[in-house]
Amino acid sequence: MRTMKHMKAFRRFCLLSFLLIPYAAFAQHKVVYQDKLGQKVEFVPPVHRAVVMQLYEFLPALHCWNQVAGIGRYAYQNDLIRQVKPDIEESIPSVGSGTDLNAEALLKLRPDMVITWTFKPENVQYMREHGIKVIAVYPDSIGELYDVTHLLGIMFHREKEAAFTLQQMDGIFNMVRSRTNSIPVNQRKKVLWIGGRQNTVAGGGGMTDNLLNLIGGRNVAGGITQRNADVSIETIIGWNPDVIFIWGNAKYSAQDIMSSPQWQHVKAVRNHQVYKAPEWSTWSPRLAPVSLWMAMKLYPERYQGINLYSVADSFDRKVFGVPLGKAGAGAF
Repeated sequence: MRTMKHMKAFRRFCLLSFLLIPYAAFAQHKVVYQDKLGQKVEFVPPVHRAVVMQLYEFLPALHCWNQVAGIGRYAYQNDLIRQVKPDIEESIPSVGSGTDLNAEALLKLRPDMVITWTFKPENVQYMREHGIKVIAVYPDSIGELYDVTHLLGIMFHREKEAAFTLQQMDGIFNMVRSRTNSIPVNQRKKVLWIGGRQNTVAGGGGMTDNLLNLIGGRNVAGGITQRNADVSIETIIGWNPDVIFIWGNAKYSAQDIMSSPQWQHVKAVRNHQVYKAPEWSTWSPRLAPVSLWMAMKLYPERYQGINLYSVADSFDRKVFGVPLGKAGAGAF
């Protein structure tokens, strides 16, 4: 598990590794960034016509709507985006998503940069073959999320807004770390994160595993090297987690798990310690309040006197300029 000292060092490394290379080229006003697919992308900030297919929850934090020419279609369904920009469907066209790219709509927009994820490299290659600059992202840790936050700040020339956002996130992450770092490893609760299917678990690689470590849990599926994997119910029973978290966009509820005969031998189910997360992206500033929500479910005794709603509402007002929305209030 990464300690606070290691996290700070890692963040400095991310920032320096990102900035030092482009700094040499800054005399030509160019920045070079190596994306998650290993491609070096050169651009001149600020970007004026970006298509943002992922990381769009950062847009209200960076105040850069006038630099966004297109957006991923799932932004239309996003509670935060609809709250801060109710006219999103009328004002910013969709280009599909990272999985079902609308190539015609994209090419028509003539963007000077596209931000997408790595799920379909063939879509990234298609865009590059048509002369479009593309940065493919897939933050696998909080440190990598900070790295792409710095990237977006530089790209849109919103460095101050990016730094402020990270400062607000740090405040919550540090609150969590201060209450979990002292828990001996052998006394940490066993935690399981399940996804779109009830037997899809978060393994030892990726953002979710990083988050479970942050809140002081032991990921029972941490020995699996993939980000996500399907396992048998017998395997889950053998792991016998103390607490189970469900991905917020899953089509089933915590009650579905707790009422299922198959799950009755799992300690978390017997003790009613099964929780469904808010429908929020983990590639977002909102990862910080989500981490606090999870930590308070895992170790409520360590958070006496902390009003989760007040913390999350204050965070949203400062970072996004809006109060905590109904979806967040319902989850909290």
